[in-house]
Amino acid sequence: MNISLRQLRAFLAVAESRNFSRAGELMALTQPAVSRNVTELEQALGVQLLHRTTREVELTDAGRLLQGGVTRVLDALDECLLEVRGLATERLGKVRVASSPTLSAHLMPRCIARCREESPGIQLLLLDRIQSDVLQSVRSGEVDFGVVIDPQGRDDLHCETILSEPFCLVCPAAHRLARKRQVAWSDLARQPLVLLDHASGSRRLIDAALQAHQADAPVAQEVGHTTTIFSMLQAGLGLSVVPELAVPPEWRSAHADAGAPPYALASRALLPRVQRDIMLVRRRQRELSPVAQSVWDLVRGEAALM
Repeated sequence: MNISLRQLRAFLAVAESRNFSRAGELMALTQPAVSRNVTELEQALGVQLLHRTTREVELTDAGRLLQGGVTRVLDALDECLLEVRGLATERLGKVRVASSPTLSAHLMPRCIARCREESPGIQLLLLDRIQSDVLQSVRSGEVDFGVVIDPQGRDDLHCETILSEPFCLVCPAAHRLARKRQVAWSDLARQPLVLLDHASGSRRLIDAALQAHQADAPVAQEVGHTTTIFSMLQAGLGLSVVPELAVPPEWRSAHADAGAPPYALASRALLPRVQRDIMLVRRRQRELSPVAQSVWDLVRGEAALM
């Protein structure tokens, strides 16, 4: 059937106003043009949609059925067109971003809040995943872009570094290393460590630093989240090396105290300084939509403030 949007909109205007002249005013068409569109629609469908009299217009059963269905369809179409137009104007749409757990907990909430404040028409949807799954989501097109730690094997990705942050030691405040303002990597030798597992983008960097500085330390536990690490340290299971971003600021200035309760933790800078690069990643051959590019720029800007 060769049915146009104008015919459907003309029919809805008549069905709602019950008058061809008023329908013409609503559509900025003449009354004969509205009548012609409705007649052509009836001919295409092979059914009468309206009872016409000199005084009023009434819907037939077929007309009432069509009115309900077409209203829903055109409402959905209008919503879709508004969203597409929003993609072009950077003001409206959904942007899907995947990020690894530490970044999801400490960087992305600030980005989501800023996006909601500055661009309320943009819905930033976060997928909190381990790094390998973040990269897979980017490559498959499930998300617009990802926020990760410097990935290996990234030839198919466009990467932009937005932040570099050091690793630091976290230990019980009663531990002897907490009495130092700065700790050498070699000081960790023979200390039991609780570390992020190998699904984390940070683990290979931590292992490389320990090896490079002859810090032969046993790994007591491997876990997926820094919050789990901190609970294990509070239980006396060892020390840890974590990204500075994951550490509460008050731990960095916490004083060493031999009588401190076991749940009190402190963090100290590790020397020489070893950093991880936080990057935005997207598919190399696929440009971002304007609205996704605006969120990319927002995340970059928020990282620069940290």
